[in-house]
Amino acid sequence: MDRTERFYRIEVLIRDRGNVSFADLQAELEVSRATLKRDLEYLRSRMDVPIVYNRDTNGYQFEAPAAGSTRKGRAGRELPGVWFSEREIHALLTMQQLIKGLDGAGILARHIAPLQDKLQTMLGTSDVEARELMKRVRIAQPTRRPVALQCFERVGAALLGRQRLALLYYTRSKRSESTRVVSPQRLVHYRNTWYLDAWCHSQDGLRRFALDAVRGADLLDQRAKDVAMKTVEAELDAGYGIYGGKALRSATLLFAPAAAQWVAHEVWHADQRQQLLLDGSLRLTLPYSDDTELVMDLMRHGPDVCVEGPPELRQRVAERLAAAAVQYAGAATGASLL
Repeated sequence: MDRTERFYRIEVLIRDRGNVSFADLQAELEVSRATLKRDLEYLRSRMDVPIVYNRDTNGYQFEAPAAGSTRKGRAGRELPGVWFSEREIHALLTMQQLIKGLDGAGILARHIAPLQDKLQTMLGTSDVEARELMKRVRIAQPTRRPVALQCFERVGAALLGRQRLALLYYTRSKRSESTRVVSPQRLVHYRNTWYLDAWCHSQDGLRRFALDAVRGADLLDQRAKDVAMKTVEAELDAGYGIYGGKALRSATLLFAPAAAQWVAHEVWHADQRQQLLLDGSLRLTLPYSDDTELVMDLMRHGPDVCVEGPPELRQRVAERLAAAAVQYAGAATGASLL
């Protein structure tokens, strides 16, 4: 039984019995006298649990509240309702490091900081392992696209409060701004940035907005339109990567053995199919709607992947590779890459 479990057990014993002797506590917990003394002192001094020793009964009980006091006595005063073992707390601290890794701009950090303090209090200041854990878990997030704190908080408030939002949105492909009134449906964190899936009232349909492209967000008094999550998933999750759409096509990709040993263990799409060939190469088949992100992912494998179909995707990748080759050929002669 670890220390947090002992704390909970002490509280239960005193609450249920009203008064428990030191000997009975020691026997129930199966700890030394010194350990039990430390546990009782920690509960009193660090966690503000009103445990007192009653000389008349030779036992420990909860202190009765003074007349007019708002402090609860034995009948109502309890430890926090959720308790974790030390391993569970370590897992939560690790999870917190993961959140911090996703949250490079500090969007969530100030909200979860109190949780970290409480978890470390439950472990105790002497728990070196917990402090070392925080140092030894690192989440690297390259090519992060930060989101303004105010924007994220307003989007979050609208999402939870089921309110509409007026967004000033910058569309990169058009290099222009527009005002959109949207009903938020869910937040998506994908490849180091945040997106908002929302019903766009100007387009009368579901759309996905990159939060780093939101240049202004205002809460509106109107209630948000609710869309069934199954509908959101069907509309926006079926395609490849962050690009949604229901008009799906099927891409067949052949990876050379050098790349296949890695790709064979990767999930490119939930509905992908793969076939390992005798020469060590890998045939991967997956659905897509918009090919933008798929082409980018294929480009990073260079000559180690070949698009077998469809023809339009093969042509698109071939054109991009040819354009890149021209750029580098120009660099060899001293010409500018751009």
